[in-house]
Amino acid sequence: MDILQESKIIRRINTGIKELDELLYGGLPERSITLVSGPPGSGKSILCFQFLYEGIKNGEQVLYLSLDKKEKGVILQAKAIGFDFQPAIAKGKAKFRYLNINKKQVYETMTNEIMEGNYTRIVLDSITPLSEMPLYVDERNNSSPYTYTYTGSIDAEETILTGPTRRRHLRFIITALESTDATSIITSELPFGSPYLSRDGISEFLADGVILLNYDPTMDRRKLSVIKMRNTKHTLKPQNIQIGYGGIQFV
Repeated sequence: MDILQESKIIRRINTGIKELDELLYGGLPERSITLVSGPPGSGKSILCFQFLYEGIKNGEQVLYLSLDKKEKGVILQAKAIGFDFQPAIAKGKAKFRYLNINKKQVYETMTNEIMEGNYTRIVLDSITPLSEMPLYVDERNNSSPYTYTYTGSIDAEETILTGPTRRRHLRFIITALESTDATSIITSELPFGSPYLSRDGISEFLADGVILLNYDPTMDRRKLSVIKMRNTKHTLKPQNIQIGYGGIQFV
């Protein structure tokens, strides 16, 4: 079976962006993890709002994990652009959770929320603070695959992860998402002129798909490109988009 045939038979999860779903034969592959990357103001969080809101319209259970803004600020930001999550939150169909990377149990909190909520759609916005924070392995507890902890200090029985171990750090986050039945989106900051597709330069290799958002201020033009998508035949051509009330639309 060639990739075109596979593209057509794999179950797809619609993103809430009609034209993007058409490019991807119906949406993101079910249970996949897609990296959405771009510079500040390119629409990463807005794409995430559309993705989760589409799930709510379908009666699904959704989770938004934020590492940059408190829950209230994220919910207000979403409502301002046309996505009112309050009714779904009140019904228990949507949950917004702020993860404070300065807290000792941030990884435990994150994995517990991801794995115990029976979510069908999960957003982690963004992965950048987690990829850059100090991370240690507790050598006293090797029985669990989730032994990563952030302590803020190093004692005699802990080993700091540096250099190539950053991949192991990010792999842990991906593994937690893969352990669920959810279809997930993670976002990453991307500095202008970066040769990579994420701030850490690793996430794009671990994710099943990569969607790049960008803009050209001199031309007053925004772009969306599907750089990678598991088992999906797709164009690499950048698509013109605009952002307004109701989110991202192709133009």
